[in-house]
Amino acid sequence: MSDGRAADRDRSDRGAGSDAPATRTTPGSDDGGSGSRSRNVGDLLAVWRRVVALSWPVGVEHTTRTLMRTTDVLVTGFFSPGAIAAVGLADLYARFPLRIGLGLGGGAIALSSQDTGAGAERNRDEAVTAALLLGLGAGVPFVAVGLLVATELVALLGAPATVARMGGVYLAVVFATAPARHVALVAARSLQGTGDTRTPMAVNVLANLANVAGSVVLGLGLYGAPRLGILGVGLATAAANVLSAGLFLAALGSSWTDAGFARPRDPVIARQLVALSVPKIAEGLAATVAEFPFNALLLGFGTEVNAAFQVGRRAYQQVTAPLSRGYNVAANVVVGSALGEGDPGRARFEGWATTLLGVLTVGALGLVLVAGARPFVTLFTDDPATVALAAEFAAVYGLSAPALVGFLVLSGALQGASETRVPFVARVTATGGGLLGVTYLVGVVLGYGPPGAYLGIAASYVWMAGVVVAAFGRGDWAGRAAGMMAERGTTPGDGAGDPDPGDD
Repeated sequence: MSDGRAADRDRSDRGAGSDAPATRTTPGSDDGGSGSRSRNVGDLLAVWRRVVALSWPVGVEHTTRTLMRTTDVLVTGFFSPGAIAAVGLADLYARFPLRIGLGLGGGAIALSSQDTGAGAERNRDEAVTAALLLGLGAGVPFVAVGLLVATELVALLGAPATVARMGGVYLAVVFATAPARHVALVAARSLQGTGDTRTPMAVNVLANLANVAGSVVLGLGLYGAPRLGILGVGLATAAANVLSAGLFLAALGSSWTDAGFARPRDPVIARQLVALSVPKIAEGLAATVAEFPFNALLLGFGTEVNAAFQVGRRAYQQVTAPLSRGYNVAANVVVGSALGEGDPGRARFEGWATTLLGVLTVGALGLVLVAGARPFVTLFTDDPATVALAAEFAAVYGLSAPALVGFLVLSGALQGASETRVPFVARVTATGGGLLGVTYLVGVVLGYGPPGAYLGIAASYVWMAGVVVAAFGRGDWAGRAAGMMAERGTTPGDGAGDPDPGDD
């Protein structure tokens, strides 16, 4: 394949001196997208149809991922309560490579959606390849950590020696495939950025179901397999990571997907990937780190309060997370591709339209959860005190659903516009001031106990939503995206859909 970067830059040069405009905007819009042609209900429904088409495969994929995690808990429950605790503690550390992979994937999907909309296929493929290489390299340190100090890390959380050893085995096996996990996360989001959400669904559903089967067979020793216990559960997860990475690489290397590989040559693309990914990684790590002091605060109110929080949050995630994750990806794609086509006015409209759809649907599910909170949480526990508190936590999450989905959708929209700093600021300030600050002030200092946690959860989500609403409504994210596209030689709206003439 010859280098198509020159062709992308040629298109950028032609945009300034040819008869064809460098960008396409809707009548009445300006470069910042502050105005646009009048929209009607038909336009709104058209956006919703596209968003649903993009988001339902993400929802299916996330549902099977949740099934996989639930299966791991059920299988380890056959061994001992200590085994459940061991896997749960190890998973706290396993979230760190997850956050890094999601962050790198966030940079990849932003560039992929914009370059796909602009028809800058060489730039897109170079960004995808660079992100994959960065993810592969970022996973290597976790391999070393898992081999050297996995047991000690679990013990640091206060686990007894037996639990620490079991958790260390699981963590070492999972960390060994951190590079593959990163590759799978980056590849999935890169393909989603092109508008292809079905290939990631197919790969991840297959890998997740294989994980479920492997956990049951290897963990419990069924069908002639050895009973490996926690080691078997870890091996199933590791094998699924490798399987998904291999399938994604095969898809990208074939004609199955629009995106493919291209040798990274331009440091600008790598620098933009890092610039977009670092805030996403930091946002995810901040959310993960905050769980430690928040859980400590809840334990201070009583063990049953912490257990109720876990149950209430799980109930909320089971009901609403698949839709919310799907809308987040869809918002990224529609906004990024519209900006790539040179239409900031449409990007703004479609971002708001996706947010409205999310608030209406996920908000309705939240109200259903509020109404059925008590019977739903009894599926997880039958302890009367825990059930009562868990129902209250679930109700708080249900009432906060419109704010949370609003944050997730607009966070995805801003990400599609190359703005990942605002969601990071929203998350960090909400976590420190709302989740932890309000919970401590109301629950501990003022002595209200669990209601302080309820207020802290709700306050954090409302704050996060308010920050991204203000940023999407008033910020110059379209200008930022245009500047970054120009820097890497992508011309909005020029050659969209055409093969890069430099490739053969």
